[in-house]
Amino acid sequence: MIKLSDYPTRAPKNLDKDEIKKETKKIAKRISELQETMIAEKKHSLLIVLQGMDTSGKDGSTHAVFGRTTPSGVHTVSFKKPTDEEFAHDFLWRVHKHTPAKGEISVFIRSHYEDVLIQRVHGWITEDRVDTRIQAINAFEKLLEQDNNTTVLKFYMHLSKERQLEKLQERIDVPEKNYKHNDGDWEEREHWDKYMECYEDLLNRCEVPWIIAPVDQRWYRNYFIASKVLETLEALNMQYPALQTERFKK
Repeated sequence: MIKLSDYPTRAPKNLDKDEIKKETKKIAKRISELQETMIAEKKHSLLIVLQGMDTSGKDGSTHAVFGRTTPSGVHTVSFKKPTDEEFAHDFLWRVHKHTPAKGEISVFIRSHYEDVLIQRVHGWITEDRVDTRIQAINAFEKLLEQDNNTTVLKFYMHLSKERQLEKLQERIDVPEKNYKHNDGDWEEREHWDKYMECYEDLLNRCEVPWIIAPVDQRWYRNYFIASKVLETLEALNMQYPALQTERFKK
């Protein structure tokens, strides 16, 4: 049973920030090498879900982890409020078309989980419908894993309420960050306790497990997520395919 209060939002105290930042760069380089192998082999794909409260660092993490990769092999999708066309379909319709093909990595900045979080927090859907959608999500992720050899790696960006306040205030106080300010983020913050309740319930009901990432400190957040991505890619034991040609055979 996962209780978010049992998980830290900050790095262990014995870590050296500068050393961790150096290590993160090395890991990012290795990720880029393994991504090249994934593109060449075309047997595996990786779907990364970054889900968390506003200011938890989803965009920053994506840049830190995948900034050195081949752009054509990594696709980033940020799911926002559904369009009228998307509302006219089932809630997974807009998501499925963005899942990775073999040889690709997709990063979901927010995801299909919005439809059992924000809608639940605000009471826009019933609890029966929440149950139905969670069952559909579990089946959807199982389909990706079993039918397309897609590894689904999900991160809950574990941010403290105090740190979120600091980050939201920065968007007002720092001119270079003003463009990020949105009054709606402050309004959603008022529902913090309900969000935590819904996240905790979700973390315990998903069949593909979540990784709870401490994100209060950017340097450790990036290292933590990069390390898990690298561990996942290395476990695939990918290989470059042998040369396929008759041209040079005697």
